Formats: sequence, C-alpha cells, structure tokens
Amino acid sequence: MTDLAGGLSAEDAKLVTLARATRARTGAAEGAAVRDADGRTYAAATVDLPSLRVSAVGVCVAMAVASGAKGLEAAVVLTDAARLAEADLAALRDLGGAGVVAHRGDPRGAVLESTTT
Repeated sequence: MTDLAGGLSAEDAKLVTLARATRARTGAAEGAAVRDADGRTYAAATVDLPSLRVSAVGVCVAMAVASGAKGLEAAVVLTDAARLAEADLAALRDLGGAGVVAHRGDPRGAVLESTTT
C-alpha cells in the first residue's frame, strides 16, 4: 500500500500527529484520534488492563460522547493490524453515522488506507 499522508487534509494530518504522539507517549498497541462535528479533537491510546480493555478508537469515541459531541467527521488509527477492527468502525458509525472518514496507518504515522463508515 502507499502512504496517503501527503493526500490528507490539514485537519486529518493533525489527527495523525495526535494519534502518533499519544501512542508514542504511552507505548500502547494503538493510538487514535477523532474529530467531532464541531471540530474538537480527541486522542487516546489502547487501554489494556486486567479488568478493562478498550481500543484506542473506543476511548476516543467515549471521550467525544462524554464531551457532548453530536457527531464525528474523521478518525485516524495507528496500528500494526492489517485492517480496522469492525468494532471500531461500528463505534464510529454509532456516533458519526455514515460517511465518517477513517484512516488506518502504521505506528510511525504513515497512512496506509482510508475508508468511510
């Protein structure tokens, strides 16, 4: 696959930066960032505790909901996984509906593919 980062909007490139910094800071398996319908951003890392497991996207969506977001515009997930998890896409759809742009990139921040919910 090719690095699509050069083709991202400035707002989506910011999400890549936020996801990369969050993942690097925590050493988590995944880093993610989302932008809500008002332009606010939320960044998070995977939570993997003995009693609580939440994907990075799940944490971002939960933060957006807790902050009163009414929708989502875009998301970035930096991961070693070969594709975005269906549960993450479902969470993005739950809050954002159809048409949320979701970018998957490698842990260094190279965007490998983009899809929409």
